[in-house]
Amino acid sequence: MGIGGALIMPATLSIITNVFPPQERGRAIGVWAGTAGIGVALGPLAGGFLLQHFYWGSIFLVNIPIVVFGLVAGFLLIPTSKDPSAPQLDPVGALLSIASLTAIVYALIEAPDRGWTSPLTIGVLVAGLSLLVVFVWWERRSTHPMLDVTFFRNPRFSAANAAITLTFFAMFGSIFLLTQYLQFTIGYTPLESGIRMLPYAFTMMVVAPSSSRVVERFGSKFTIAAGLGLAAIALILMGGLSVNTSYIDIAWRLVILAAGMGLVMAPATDSVMGSLPLAKAGVGSAVNDTTRQVGGALGVAIIGSVVSSVYGSKVGEFFAGKPVPKAGVDAAKNSLGGAIAVSKNLAGLPIPNARQLAAGLVHTANEAFVEAFRWGTRVGAVVLALGMCIVLRWLPARARVADVVEQNEELVAEGIHA
Repeated sequence: MGIGGALIMPATLSIITNVFPPQERGRAIGVWAGTAGIGVALGPLAGGFLLQHFYWGSIFLVNIPIVVFGLVAGFLLIPTSKDPSAPQLDPVGALLSIASLTAIVYALIEAPDRGWTSPLTIGVLVAGLSLLVVFVWWERRSTHPMLDVTFFRNPRFSAANAAITLTFFAMFGSIFLLTQYLQFTIGYTPLESGIRMLPYAFTMMVVAPSSSRVVERFGSKFTIAAGLGLAAIALILMGGLSVNTSYIDIAWRLVILAAGMGLVMAPATDSVMGSLPLAKAGVGSAVNDTTRQVGGALGVAIIGSVVSSVYGSKVGEFFAGKPVPKAGVDAAKNSLGGAIAVSKNLAGLPIPNARQLAAGLVHTANEAFVEAFRWGTRVGAVVLALGMCIVLRWLPARARVADVVEQNEELVAEGIHA
């Protein structure tokens, strides 16, 4: 699945870049980003419906006819475009990048359980960062690099990629928390949670395609910075959620968050793609997709680790001096869902005040998760504020004239655009 997704997503964006001229590309990418919003809406909704009415494997089987339709439509409709230089593959670079990112993400995920200062956490993290340095060194000296790191000298390319990385860091991390909050704290089923995420998805579907018009009037710098600031404000407001918050109070915060994200994604993606020659559209699209995935993985890992640390500490304090088996304590400290499952078992144990202990665990776990949730959203807000500073400092307001002229000349030369 990972390999298939890695082949599909970069190809879609590189095709759009080659088919549409620079003056139309922003709107096309906006539609592309808005279409992704449809997936955000349909994914949790369909997944919740299938989990509620069928067995868990159905969430994978339902994609088979969609994939078959995509294969047929792609074969018939998608034009061919490729780098005329046909560069060789770079297996060493690929292995170095995989190893470095795997080590970094593993260290961040394991840190709450093993300790942030444990030798394993520090050792794996240092190893991952060292491999990342080696990857950059190798790519700079390779005759056929997987990623030409000199592209990052262009501030339009590097600042926009940074904005995308930090946006997906905050988005994946916040959605990761929100789904747990809706199901375990508020008490919605998976299907009900999917339905209640629709305001987020619909807002993305509207704002992302419309962001190109904002860029045309105010420029990429202002649009992306405003989106990052709006999303940061939304995450700060998320910190006001409690155990008993009504859905209306959740929904309007989701709308603000989605509006901010929608103002960032399409303009930042257009900045990345517009900063490279058309022959390198595949590389730009791959880097764009990689920054999304890396940002999302780091967001879930880091924000999840912060939440796990805060939550586990508070639940651990609840069990101090209570006659509960260690396995139950560990399960309750591991996640909110685990605490709820442990509480059901506690109520039937032959220990003093078992029912009161079970009810107290549920209350404490929910309060602990909400407090940890606040810390997680604060981390996301700080990351988005950092992204806004990067954009305001380094991202050009408009595309460089040289980039636009070069791409128009390539289009004319290839007979794609007259």
